[in-house]
Amino acid sequence: MKKLRVLLVIPAYNEEKSLGKLLSTLDEKFPLYDYVIINDCSKDNTKKIAEQHTERIIDLPINLGLSGAIKAGMLYAYQKNYDVCVQIDGDGQHLPEYIEPLIRELENGYDIVIGSRFLDGKKEYQQTLFRKIGASWLQFIAKLQSGLVLTDPTSGMRAYNKKVYEQIIMDMNAKPEPDTIVMFARNGYKVKEVPVVMQERFAGKSHLGGIFSSMRYMIHTTIAILLNPRRKIGK
Repeated sequence: MKKLRVLLVIPAYNEEKSLGKLLSTLDEKFPLYDYVIINDCSKDNTKKIAEQHTERIIDLPINLGLSGAIKAGMLYAYQKNYDVCVQIDGDGQHLPEYIEPLIRELENGYDIVIGSRFLDGKKEYQQTLFRKIGASWLQFIAKLQSGLVLTDPTSGMRAYNKKVYEQIIMDMNAKPEPDTIVMFARNGYKVKEVPVVMQERFAGKSHLGGIFSSMRYMIHTTIAILLNPRRKIGK
């Protein structure tokens, strides 16, 4: 079997206290993985820390947000002809040792593979009550719209094969979020979750840290799941 060229897409916004530890781990223990850092207009030393580890840095001139930063990384992967994109956060939450199981399922024929904190009844990762309610709601509407069963719909640890990530970057309305995953599932693409362990972020703040930002995310994602998955995409 052809060895897949894999690129880790790592968005980073004000992650100076977390990014260095993640990149040191990748450099020391997982040197076979290429990675690109998308500095999403950070106001701290994120870029300086990234430069200590790699030349693959996309320094965005304006803040695009998480989805926009990931799409910028996917565009880089497309230009460099990578077979697989794996998105992981720059906050240290996603452990590199769980990347390989995601890639293995792509080799087995899946199109999108998601790292789930809760598959097989895993309970180690702690969530607030509001996040649990929101995740349960997204699980419900994802299944309603596509039949797709997701135990961790908000997981940010995802792997995409080339035909999927190419369509995401070519479609201005698509983004690496649950609504796009549901859209692909409705169009016959194969989606699978694999169990992973995640840890709390090393430092900094989540983009879903506050109750209002979480509410806004859930509302926007709900609307997108109800509308976007109706669109047809090719296989």
